[in-house]
Amino acid sequence: METHGGVSFDTDEEAGLILDSLGEFLEREVAPVEEDLGDLLTNPRKGVDEDGNLDPAVVDAIEGIRRASAKAGFYAMNLPEDVGGSGVSNVTWYRAKRRVARDGSALAEYALAGPEGPKPLLLNAEGDQVDRYLEPTVRGEKSTAFALTEPGVGSDAPNMATTARRVGEKAGDGSGAVGGETGDDSGEGDDAEDDAEWILDGQKQWITNAPHADFVQVFARTTPAEETGRYGGITCFLVEDDEYEVGSLNNAVGLEGMQAELHFDELRLPPGRVLGTVDGAFYEAMNFLGLGRMELGATAVGRSRFLRERCEDYATEREAFGRPIGEFQQISSKIARGYARTEAADALGLRCAWELDRGGPAIEETSAFKWFATNAFWDVADDAVQVHGSTGVSEDAPFVDNLHLARVLRIVEGTDEIQLNTIARQRGIL
Repeated sequence: METHGGVSFDTDEEAGLILDSLGEFLEREVAPVEEDLGDLLTNPRKGVDEDGNLDPAVVDAIEGIRRASAKAGFYAMNLPEDVGGSGVSNVTWYRAKRRVARDGSALAEYALAGPEGPKPLLLNAEGDQVDRYLEPTVRGEKSTAFALTEPGVGSDAPNMATTARRVGEKAGDGSGAVGGETGDDSGEGDDAEDDAEWILDGQKQWITNAPHADFVQVFARTTPAEETGRYGGITCFLVEDDEYEVGSLNNAVGLEGMQAELHFDELRLPPGRVLGTVDGAFYEAMNFLGLGRMELGATAVGRSRFLRERCEDYATEREAFGRPIGEFQQISSKIARGYARTEAADALGLRCAWELDRGGPAIEETSAFKWFATNAFWDVADDAVQVHGSTGVSEDAPFVDNLHLARVLRIVEGTDEIQLNTIARQRGIL
């Protein structure tokens, strides 16, 4: 692979083979299913019932694509080999995420693990957790959800109201007592903590894949912030689908049928359900925020390219006033701006993936990329609607749905405002 001054945008041979094989998988396994589903998949107003539930045929298709992709070695290929992944680089994972998004297909994106799949936080699984949660999720046999957001808490996640206490503790007692209902602490140290049962109480909202998950990773405050600091005192729990109540569906535009409320009413969890470190889950999750932002940015770049290419084709084919509409400056300028924004975002995305591969947190870079790429996608999607005129707002065309998705991506994994605050903080301004 040729480099120029230490910089290269070439795709190495191994990554090229992976991306080619992924493209063949999408054509062979995904495209026919998408064609069979028709409007159930491409029109979200037809793919959900009056209560907001996703059509069972779409759910089955998603699960089928996930399992087929895992069997083919794509689904969680960014995870280590010892848990069933392929250990590919972040640069290759970025390019793969960008590739599936470029198809413009919601179903294609389930070929690679998203919010429903295994994230690095799940690598904290130990003992029975590996067999019960981690490895089946890597194989696409189970799906999960990341339950952090609450009705009164969005960007201010550490201020969560959901709590968990060990059996034997009184509500509000941060003594950490472990044992039976009487509070008798017959064990000592880590063994006693591992044998502890917990009482989980609270509510989560806007949780992606909550209606379909086999288990959920739930964040709860286990020690008051006054004792541990704002980001301490939070623990992640593995909660199975028959242990909680799914409340009303939060049918966000662009994520129809995929989000819901979760209710935990004095839920008693058996031992072994803590994922990672007691009181340390927020720090552990923050270590992987950059990856999530990189993935969303890659999706935004891929979708922007999908839309831009359709605008380019339409501008050369559609005629008005005796000539192709692309010859009018108002149209050509929109397409040119879309190209500039998308390719600039892509360059920053590759830089982020490269930084993550070097082992750095890339906080500043991934925040800038997530903000820039999703806003570029929003601008490209809006212009795509405008360029296509009446076709742009048709239910039979993909343009308004992409506009909806672009708006969602500017909120999830940290809002525009949070990303800009993070950048300013990293630059020493805030």
